Amino acid sequence: MIFIDPSKQSTQDNFKVLTGTIIPRPIAWVSTMSLSGATNIAPFSYFNLVSTQEPMISISVRKDGGLQKDTSKNIFATKEFVVHMVSLEYLEAANQSSYPLPYEESEIDHLGLTLVPSTNITVPGIKESKVRLECVYVTHVAFESTDLFIGKVVGIHLGVDVYEDGKINIDHLRIVSRLAGANYGLIGKVIPMSKPERI
Repeated sequence: MIFIDPSKQSTQDNFKVLTGTIIPRPIAWVSTMSLSGATNIAPFSYFNLVSTQEPMISISVRKDGGLQKDTSKNIFATKEFVVHMVSLEYLEAANQSSYPLPYEESEIDHLGLTLVPSTNITVPGIKESKVRLECVYVTHVAFESTDLFIGKVVGIHLGVDVYEDGKINIDHLRIVSRLAGANYGLIGKVIPMSKPERI
């Protein structure tokens, strides 16, 4: 085995090792809204499910030079956000939405996407997405370089072609995950496995 001490190498080297080994990572395509009503959309791959008994998710939003991104500013301001899963047909749009625009300028105006009202929160969602999770702010942990948010899911929107008999059809969903570098992945071979009854 090769041992690496993260404290003895650069941040960029740690980034390469961690994002190259912790894969695949789901992508949260997040819409938020400023107090003036401008909608921001951005993708984040430091994202996952926290709990289902109390439906909660986590999103980590990196700071730029110690300054909060628009997503963080808006979540703190409105306490609401919508998480969309990225299907293959909207990967390019999701990738383009990572380009930094001036605060209050919406990525929607550049990407040909459609905003749709949410049901239980004020922040709108992306109509084209096959999965939309309406979320409200629960708490966050502030780190020097990152804001880690926990949000409670208060509404779930699913495309009619991906929800069948109470289950998700992953073949129709075509979810994209984040890999290392500029690479993304699709779900490949699926391996069914039963939960062990004993060891």
